[in-house]
Amino acid sequence: MHISVVIPLLNEEESIKELYDWIAKTMQSNHFLFEVFFIDDGSTDGSWEVISTLAQQHSEVKGIRFSQNYGKSQALHAGFKAVQAPVVITMDADLQDSPEEIPAMYHRIVNGEDLVSGWKKKRYDALLAKNIPSKLFNWAARKSSGLKLHDFNCGLKAYKLEVVKSIEVSGEMHRYIPVLAKHAGFHKIGEQIVQHKARKYGKTKFGMSRFINGFLDLITLWFLSTFGKRPMHLFGAWGVLMFFIGFGFAAYLGIDKLFYHTSGRLIAYRPEFYISLTAMILGTQLFLAGFLGEIIIRQRKDTPHYKVKETLHSKDTPA
Repeated sequence: MHISVVIPLLNEEESIKELYDWIAKTMQSNHFLFEVFFIDDGSTDGSWEVISTLAQQHSEVKGIRFSQNYGKSQALHAGFKAVQAPVVITMDADLQDSPEEIPAMYHRIVNGEDLVSGWKKKRYDALLAKNIPSKLFNWAARKSSGLKLHDFNCGLKAYKLEVVKSIEVSGEMHRYIPVLAKHAGFHKIGEQIVQHKARKYGKTKFGMSRFINGFLDLITLWFLSTFGKRPMHLFGAWGVLMFFIGFGFAAYLGIDKLFYHTSGRLIAYRPEFYISLTAMILGTQLFLAGFLGEIIIRQRKDTPHYKVKETLHSKDTPA
């Protein structure tokens, strides 16, 4: 087996067979042995029936069906658990990614790169609906991650098998797989300009909520990558700083009251008293947050947040 292709999908019944035929033609013309995993993320149309039919007709087709819609990250997680080929390709099911890019990406992985991310340099999406938000998102991702990629969220990517087995794709983190790979110790991350085709069937799943969620996830990823394994370094440091600021104001008030008597007001009537009290309370809370975070990390066990309803293997009946 040379290549495993992982395709997450939601309500793409019209494009699935056409996409498989396109992939098979490309693989056969390049003499690749391959398998295709279709991950049905809770489709409500006939997508699973199309996948089942293809699995009966072609030994390369395999399928995983979720009991409901869990999201693209969870679909990729399930696919990554199942693949075995030394090179793994991910792509979308809407026919906007071209399988003809796969051979070049495959050879780059074989020649030593850990991950090759597609770059849709020329896009066919609506300018305001996706193009401009995508540029802003990618700019922010470059600045925060240090990776010089133009298109973090391109669905067409190639990976070493070791990469997909080493990263944990959950929540909405599929947008940041190159960043996850970097944090897992894989630094040979490249980019390849790929074709982007206009959507042929259905409608895009992208909306402004996904754009906003993308930026929130970027902040989460930055925090987790920087302090995820050592929350005390952030919360504890700020907690100690706030506590000493409060303690400093308290010491000032005490010295002033005992030795100088510069103000006839009671300490409780002076603003420094409330600054001191608030700072020490915040400092204590931040320190405790860091301490509890350390305890939780040491006890946490990651489990996938999805439920598989059916699986298909080569010419098998649904499991």
